[in-house]
Amino acid sequence: MAKQAHYNAADHIDAATAADPYNRPAFSLQDRLKRLVWGIVWLLFFRISPRPLFAWRAALLKLFGARLGPGCKFYPGATVHSPWNLTCEDLVAVADGVEIYNPAPLHIGSHAILSQGCYVCGATHDFDDPAFPLLAYAMKLGPYSWVCARACVAPGVNVGEGAVLGLASVATRSLEPWTVYAGAPAVRIRERKHPV
Repeated sequence: MAKQAHYNAADHIDAATAADPYNRPAFSLQDRLKRLVWGIVWLLFFRISPRPLFAWRAALLKLFGARLGPGCKFYPGATVHSPWNLTCEDLVAVADGVEIYNPAPLHIGSHAILSQGCYVCGATHDFDDPAFPLLAYAMKLGPYSWVCARACVAPGVNVGEGAVLGLASVATRSLEPWTVYAGAPAVRIRERKHPV
Protein backbone atom coordinates (compact mmCIF):
# COMPACT_ATOMS: atom_id res chain seq x y z
CA MET A 1 0.00 0.00 0.00
CA ALA A 2 1.35 3.43 -0.95
CA LYS A 3 2.13 5.91 1.78
CA GLN A 4 -0.55 8.55 2.27
CA ALA A 5 0.71 12.13 2.65
CA HIS A 6 -0.61 14.02 5.66
CA TYR A 7 0.05 17.33 3.87
CA ASN A 8 0.34 18.11 0.16
CA ALA A 9 1.40 21.68 -0.56
CA ALA A 10 -0.54 21.62 -3.85
CA ASP A 11 -3.77 21.33 -1.82
CA HIS A 12 -2.93 24.30 0.41
CA ILE A 13 -0.85 26.81 -1.54
CA ASP A 14 -2.38 28.64 -4.49
CA ALA A 15 -0.49 28.06 -7.75
CA ALA A 16 -0.80 31.78 -8.46
CA THR A 17 1.73 32.58 -5.71
CA ALA A 18 4.58 32.10 -8.20
CA ALA A 19 4.87 31.93 -11.97
CA ASP A 20 7.41 29.11 -11.67
CA PRO A 21 5.97 26.25 -9.58
CA TYR A 22 9.43 25.51 -8.19
CA ASN A 23 9.34 28.94 -6.53
CA ARG A 24 5.95 28.39 -4.90
CA PRO A 25 6.16 28.29 -1.09
CA ALA A 26 5.52 24.92 0.52
CA PHE A 27 3.80 26.36 3.60
CA SER A 28 1.41 29.16 4.49
CA LEU A 29 2.70 32.57 5.53
CA GLN A 30 1.47 31.91 9.07
CA ASP A 31 3.47 28.68 9.26
CA ARG A 32 6.58 30.35 7.88
CA LEU A 33 6.29 33.17 10.43
CA LYS A 34 5.87 30.66 13.27
CA ARG A 35 8.99 28.84 12.12
CA LEU A 36 10.88 32.14 11.90
CA VAL A 37 10.03 33.02 15.51
CA TRP A 38 10.87 29.47 16.64
CA GLY A 39 14.19 29.66 14.76
CA ILE A 40 15.13 32.86 16.59
CA VAL A 41 14.18 31.35 19.96
CA TRP A 42 16.13 28.16 19.12
CA LEU A 43 19.22 30.18 18.20
CA LEU A 44 19.14 32.60 21.15
CA PHE A 45 17.81 30.44 23.97
CA PHE A 46 17.82 26.73 23.06
CA ARG A 47 21.07 26.23 21.15
CA ILE A 48 23.32 28.11 23.58
CA SER A 49 21.80 26.71 26.77
CA PRO A 50 24.16 24.61 28.95
CA ARG A 51 23.90 20.84 28.40
CA PRO A 52 22.32 20.01 31.80
CA LEU A 53 19.34 22.36 31.26
CA PHE A 54 17.01 19.72 29.81
CA ALA A 55 13.97 21.16 31.61
CA TRP A 56 14.66 24.60 30.08
CA ARG A 57 14.79 23.23 26.54
CA ALA A 58 11.69 21.12 27.15
CA ALA A 59 9.90 24.26 28.36
CA LEU A 60 10.88 26.12 25.18
CA LEU A 61 9.59 23.27 23.00
CA LYS A 62 6.34 23.18 24.99
CA LEU A 63 5.99 26.95 24.62
CA PHE A 64 5.84 26.33 20.86
CA GLY A 65 3.28 23.55 21.15
CA ALA A 66 5.31 20.36 21.66
CA ARG A 67 3.68 17.74 23.85
CA LEU A 68 6.42 16.17 25.97
CA GLY A 69 6.14 13.55 28.69
CA PRO A 70 8.26 13.75 31.84
CA GLY A 71 12.00 13.20 31.66
CA CYS A 72 12.53 14.02 27.96
CA LYS A 73 16.11 15.08 27.26
CA PHE A 74 16.73 17.29 24.25
CA TYR A 75 20.38 18.28 23.95
CA PRO A 76 21.24 21.85 22.87
CA GLY A 77 22.53 20.80 19.43
CA ALA A 78 19.26 19.11 18.45
CA THR A 79 17.02 20.74 15.84
CA VAL A 80 13.24 20.44 15.69
CA HIS A 81 11.59 21.94 12.59
CA SER A 82 8.03 22.30 13.96
CA PRO A 83 7.66 21.81 17.73
CA TRP A 84 3.85 22.12 17.38
CA ASN A 85 3.90 18.84 15.38
CA LEU A 86 5.94 16.93 17.98
CA THR A 87 4.60 14.53 20.61
CA CYS A 88 7.02 12.65 22.87
CA GLU A 89 6.11 10.20 25.57
CA ASP A 90 8.25 9.99 28.71
CA LEU A 91 12.05 9.63 28.84
CA VAL A 92 12.75 10.31 25.16
CA ALA A 93 16.40 11.24 24.45
CA VAL A 94 17.38 13.43 21.49
CA ALA A 95 21.15 13.92 21.17
CA ASP A 96 23.27 16.74 19.79
CA GLY A 97 23.24 16.98 16.01
CA VAL A 98 19.86 15.27 15.64
CA GLU A 99 17.64 16.90 13.03
CA ILE A 100 13.91 16.33 13.26
CA TYR A 101 12.24 17.64 10.10
CA ASN A 102 8.58 17.26 11.03
CA PRO A 103 6.24 19.44 8.95
CA ALA A 104 3.58 16.79 9.76
CA PRO A 105 2.90 15.15 13.15
CA LEU A 106 5.69 13.04 14.64
CA HIS A 107 5.02 10.80 17.63
CA ILE A 108 8.00 9.43 19.57
CA GLY A 109 7.32 6.64 22.06
CA SER A 110 8.55 6.23 25.61
CA HIS A 111 12.27 5.55 26.12
CA ALA A 112 13.08 6.09 22.42
CA ILE A 113 16.59 7.30 21.63
CA LEU A 114 17.76 9.43 18.70
CA SER A 115 21.56 9.37 18.71
CA GLN A 116 24.07 11.96 17.52
CA GLY A 117 23.65 13.27 14.02
CA CYS A 118 20.66 11.17 13.03
CA TYR A 119 18.04 12.63 10.70
CA VAL A 120 14.29 12.02 10.84
CA CYS A 121 12.89 13.35 7.56
CA GLY A 122 9.13 13.84 7.47
CA ALA A 123 8.75 15.29 3.97
CA THR A 124 9.77 15.00 0.36
CA HIS A 125 8.50 16.36 -2.97
CA ASP A 126 6.24 14.82 -5.58
CA PHE A 127 8.85 14.68 -8.34
CA ASP A 128 6.30 13.27 -10.83
CA ASP A 129 4.16 16.41 -10.53
CA PRO A 130 5.39 19.34 -12.68
CA ALA A 131 4.62 21.67 -9.75
CA PHE A 132 6.97 19.62 -7.49
CA PRO A 133 4.80 20.10 -4.35
CA LEU A 134 6.03 19.22 -0.90
CA LEU A 135 4.51 16.07 0.61
CA ALA A 136 4.68 15.68 4.40
CA TYR A 137 3.97 12.44 6.27
CA ALA A 138 2.82 11.73 9.81
CA MET A 139 5.35 9.37 11.41
CA LYS A 140 5.86 7.27 14.55
CA LEU A 141 8.99 6.12 16.32
CA GLY A 142 7.93 3.38 18.71
CA PRO A 143 8.69 3.00 22.40
CA TYR A 144 12.21 1.71 23.14
CA SER A 145 13.27 2.24 19.53
CA TRP A 146 16.80 3.45 18.81
CA VAL A 147 17.90 5.43 15.76
CA CYS A 148 21.68 5.18 15.96
CA ALA A 149 24.21 7.90 15.17
CA ARG A 150 24.15 9.28 11.60
CA ALA A 151 21.19 7.09 10.64
CA CYS A 152 18.34 8.48 8.52
CA VAL A 153 14.62 7.73 8.62
CA ALA A 154 12.95 8.51 5.27
CA PRO A 155 9.59 10.28 4.88
CA GLY A 156 6.59 8.21 5.90
CA VAL A 157 8.68 5.48 7.50
CA ASN A 158 7.61 4.25 10.93
CA VAL A 159 10.01 2.68 13.39
CA GLY A 160 8.40 -0.14 15.36
CA GLU A 161 8.56 -0.63 19.12
CA GLY A 162 12.07 -1.66 20.16
CA ALA A 163 13.43 -1.53 16.61
CA VAL A 164 17.08 -0.50 16.10
CA LEU A 165 18.33 1.36 13.02
CA GLY A 166 22.11 0.84 12.96
CA LEU A 167 24.94 3.34 12.61
CA ALA A 168 24.64 5.46 9.42
CA SER A 169 21.83 3.28 8.08
CA VAL A 170 18.96 4.55 5.95
CA ALA A 171 15.42 3.33 6.65
CA THR A 172 13.38 3.57 3.46
CA ARG A 173 10.65 1.19 4.68
CA SER A 174 8.97 0.84 8.04
CA LEU A 175 10.89 -1.18 10.62
CA GLU A 176 9.30 -4.14 12.38
CA PRO A 177 9.15 -4.17 16.20
CA TRP A 178 12.09 -5.60 18.16
CA THR A 179 14.23 -6.05 15.06
CA VAL A 180 17.72 -4.73 14.24
CA TYR A 181 18.30 -3.14 10.82
CA ALA A 182 21.48 -1.88 9.16
CA GLY A 183 22.70 -0.70 5.78
CA ALA A 184 21.68 1.73 3.08
CA PRO A 185 18.95 0.90 2.40
CA ALA A 186 18.49 -0.77 5.77
CA VAL A 187 17.83 -4.51 5.80
CA ARG A 188 16.79 -6.77 8.64
CA ILE A 189 19.82 -8.19 10.46
CA ARG A 190 18.27 -10.07 13.34
CA GLU A 191 15.67 -9.92 16.08
CA ARG A 192 16.36 -7.85 19.19
CA LYS A 193 15.85 -9.44 22.60
CA HIS A 194 12.60 -8.21 24.11
CA PRO A 195 12.88 -7.31 27.81
CA VAL A 196 10.94 -9.65 30.05
